[in-house]
Amino acid sequence: MIARYRLPEMEKIWSDENRFQQMLQVELYVCEAMKDMGQLDKETYDDIVAKAGFDLQRIKEIESVTRHDVAAFFAAVSERIGEENAKKLHWGITASDLVDTSMAVQMRQAVDLIIGKLYQLRDVLAELAKEHKYTLMVGRTHGEHAEPMSFGLKMVVWTGEIDRSLARLHQARNCVAVGKMSGAVGSYAHIDPFVEEHICRRLDLRQAVSASQILQRDRHAELLLVLALLGSTLDKFAIEIRTLERTEIAELAEPFEHGMVGSFAMPHKINPVKAESVSGLARILRGNAMAALEDVPLWDERDYTHASAERIIIADSCLLVDYMLQMMLETLRGISINHEQMEHNLDLTKGLIFSQRVLMALQEHGVPRVQAYEMVQRNAIAAAQEHMDFAYYLLQDSEVMSIISIEELDSLFDYEYYMKHFDYIYKRANIF
Repeated sequence: MIARYRLPEMEKIWSDENRFQQMLQVELYVCEAMKDMGQLDKETYDDIVAKAGFDLQRIKEIESVTRHDVAAFFAAVSERIGEENAKKLHWGITASDLVDTSMAVQMRQAVDLIIGKLYQLRDVLAELAKEHKYTLMVGRTHGEHAEPMSFGLKMVVWTGEIDRSLARLHQARNCVAVGKMSGAVGSYAHIDPFVEEHICRRLDLRQAVSASQILQRDRHAELLLVLALLGSTLDKFAIEIRTLERTEIAELAEPFEHGMVGSFAMPHKINPVKAESVSGLARILRGNAMAALEDVPLWDERDYTHASAERIIIADSCLLVDYMLQMMLETLRGISINHEQMEHNLDLTKGLIFSQRVLMALQEHGVPRVQAYEMVQRNAIAAAQEHMDFAYYLLQDSEVMSIISIEELDSLFDYEYYMKHFDYIYKRANIF
């Protein structure tokens, strides 16, 4: 399955090639700022820009000795631009200035990609909501039949969850799209603040209002918490798909193409593998978010305990969410909706799903709620135990029928009643 869902755009964002390319761009913008301040002559600047570059294999060779990726990167670039030019590179900044600012660009690129796919998912859900606005099904609470609703209404709820995820992602994007170029303890001791202003403007980042040696990791934790929350929302969708695909319910089915294998042991089985994969991967996202929270409390102006973890969790969380969104998009675009089974399940309890209507009708006739509840409940329990029509038991109950006429009772068992405010709900959800 993983081979089928190769995600070249997201993989490119978190590739070593892109990471070092962003670092190189930051270094060049430092030189550009120095040129603009008159601290670097234009000829030298132009020569650095013309020659600047790196070879990934060479960086790896140097890093095997230095055990420091930024030092290896600097050495590899220095070989390209020459010893004299290299003296002007990395002027007054620390490795964290370079790493954190370039990673901010990567995170912004990744979030933009995720937001784009999330809008696609929102569109798919909204279309399902419109198409199935009046596709009746039973609503369930606590796993039990509750009252009639529609599949479209379920999709409206899901669309709202995606809208909130989009709002959170836009906020998280704003939080992580921040650069800093203020030196070893954030004091600008060896670099003019103009350099930071220049770089952030060129990279379309905001300046950190204040920073230590690093950007504070509450920013990164916020992003991973938002991604974990999005993952949990996708997990919620997946669980519902899995539930409604159960043999006993059979209202939904994942797309199944000719030649696919469900169970290798039992050929009759078509398993909800995409939904199950989404549920499983959501657990990793939640674990990564916990690691991100652990990265927030660092010693003094920084320590190194965050670095090893976030090299894994940030890229992996972005890749996982992108992958999960792709699976959910494919699932919902091709999902099978069994209308007949939905109708069948509506009638499974033989009218018990109309119990609240009967209860309210008795109350409207002046019966106290506790008394009315007992009257309805005793007939509901009897009907359930005997697998008989709920209406039949109500018709045999002289106390009930002394209050409600046969015609009124018949009118209470009406599906249209439950759809009267659908237009209002859809309008409020901006689904037209």
